[in-house]
Amino acid sequence: MKDYEKNELIRLIAAPYIQKATALIGVVRKVGGNQFRHMMATFTILIDYHYTDHVLLKAALIHDLFEDVPDSSRDEIRIVDEHGAAVVSLVEEVTRYPHQTKIEYLENIMKNGSEKAKILKVADRISNITDLHLDIMIHGKMENYLEQTMDYIYPMAEEVDHYMAIELADLVERRRMYLNAFQ
Repeated sequence: MKDYEKNELIRLIAAPYIQKATALIGVVRKVGGNQFRHMMATFTILIDYHYTDHVLLKAALIHDLFEDVPDSSRDEIRIVDEHGAAVVSLVEEVTRYPHQTKIEYLENIMKNGSEKAKILKVADRISNITDLHLDIMIHGKMENYLEQTMDYIYPMAEEVDHYMAIELADLVERRRMYLNAFQ
């Protein structure tokens, strides 16, 4: 970690966002675990890729909150700190709403998403694929998820962070090898 990155992280006040994310502890993930841990994983993936932008990191901590706990107060988050309004805006940008199909949602981020939204979505998908296991997800669903990743998320990764794209492609390839081994 470079000194300027360390200094940015020292200045990061994340506790209020972590506290908001604790609402996700009771939300079970289809792949196991809970959504709170997934928020933390997405946050650390961004740090691993040297992202220190405070809005991006704070949004990572609550990126599924509005989707999984729909009655979460956006106004409470907007007033948490000077980044609150921007964090809410970014989280809304990566939130899938009930009226959207998964493809519509992904196409919208791919075509209209901000750079931060794309970076966050890629980190989110890296976390999701890392948690994919054949004993939890049926073969066809996993293959579809991997195809979706290469069709929609990979192009975003190539646009915003080549190194994240390399990891994403590697994760997809490894999961496909795993699928083929158990056919």
